[in-house]
Amino acid sequence: MAIDHACQKVYDYIDAHFAEHVANFQELIRQKSVSPLNLGMAECAALVERRFRAAGCQKTEIIPTAIHPIVWGEIWNDAPATMLVYFMYDTQPVEDEAWTSPPFAAEIVRRPGLGRCLIGRGAINSKGPMSAFLDAVASIRAVHGRLPVNLLLLAEGEEEMGSRSLQAFVRDNADRLKRADCLFMPLSDEDDCGTAKVTLGVKGIVYFELECSGASWGRGPQAFDIHGSSKAIVDSPAWRLVRALATMTSEDGNRALVEGFYDEVRPPDARDRALLDELQLTFDPTKMMIEIGDVKEFIGGTADRRALLERYLFQPTLNIDGIWGGYIHAGGKTVLPHKVTVKMDVRLVPDMDVDETAGRVRRHLDRHGFPDIKMNRMHGYEWAKTSPDSDIARAHIDAMKSFGHPVEVWPIAPGTGPWYLFCKMPLNLSCVIGGLGHGARAHAPDEYFVIEGEGGVSGFGDCEKSYVRTIFEYAAVRARGGRAAAGR
Repeated sequence: MAIDHACQKVYDYIDAHFAEHVANFQELIRQKSVSPLNLGMAECAALVERRFRAAGCQKTEIIPTAIHPIVWGEIWNDAPATMLVYFMYDTQPVEDEAWTSPPFAAEIVRRPGLGRCLIGRGAINSKGPMSAFLDAVASIRAVHGRLPVNLLLLAEGEEEMGSRSLQAFVRDNADRLKRADCLFMPLSDEDDCGTAKVTLGVKGIVYFELECSGASWGRGPQAFDIHGSSKAIVDSPAWRLVRALATMTSEDGNRALVEGFYDEVRPPDARDRALLDELQLTFDPTKMMIEIGDVKEFIGGTADRRALLERYLFQPTLNIDGIWGGYIHAGGKTVLPHKVTVKMDVRLVPDMDVDETAGRVRRHLDRHGFPDIKMNRMHGYEWAKTSPDSDIARAHIDAMKSFGHPVEVWPIAPGTGPWYLFCKMPLNLSCVIGGLGHGARAHAPDEYFVIEGEGGVSGFGDCEKSYVRTIFEYAAVRARGGRAAAGR
């Protein structure tokens, strides 16, 4: 088969240049890019632009935004198909985390059962996949001289902050983005047994803070924390916030009681149900408990895997991310806090709306006697979803299967990303997330990416090869006129 032959030549090139590609990966990790702290962001944007040029972009641009730059690149071959490829180059902070290897040293160590792994912040989320994709593109060009598709490359530096500048970029650059036929996000989404995941969408999110203060309430301490003994005669904003939060969920915290919270929730459709039926056959809840942090029990148990998956993917959540006020450091200090704050997020499923959901939270607080509690919306995304029959979905699924790995197709992810900007008006692109390669501990200490795997787990080279195959498969599908409408 022509596609096998074309890809194999590139695979051989990747094998021959493996050490160089790993070094490129290490360079990206060593360049800090902690977006919430503005640590190394401009320097990392410059490095990403250099990587775009090394991959073969004829045009690159570092585009300033109100916060962190967006990096743009184009490889244009007058091919019949054009892929828009999304990357994020920013990472989460590492403070107050206990790492066994320095988080920005990009050390390669052996992990039992996995093989040699690169340890570093951003390894799996998602500098590793970005570096692998760019070297995959460079390898295709080195072997064949040109790509079978056109590529539009977009790397943002604010994903960990809610992609605040991306909406304006998409609005202001719609003409250049409309040249794309699909959106692909490289992600190394293979579990530690070698099963590859293909994801066709994401939940949305509303992220906000609630603040209860004596000054806003008109009761309790007004300007600063006071002596804890004063509680005998002074009201507590901390207890008031606790009471307000208690009105928002059932007693176990597992069902939202915000009025109208579930009104727009759309049940899984026939295609979703078919994918869930297939997914339950390979989904291992016990393994997942370990992977996400040694959880001992899931809500509702694990006996009905089908029901567990449907809850996980198609039910919204109301979550407390953090709560603080008063004295929270070592030792003791008895105070009555004058202000208490909680960070919360709602994960949105089809057909929930960002603004309507936030408005319902605000109205709930007002109706239950808490109009003084301030609500500060920090960011929000809409949900996004793509048909499994779209050209990019079928091409990527075929690419993953070509490596002999079991493949799970997830109709939507429990997490969140800014794909709605591309999947809905005005672009209406089909979007797929995936790729071979295994890593874990995103947002946690000792984040890692497998470099040379063992026990059926793919390494960094196979990750690159999976992107090569996806590019060629997509070109082939489009050359045949496509398989189906996107069904967005």
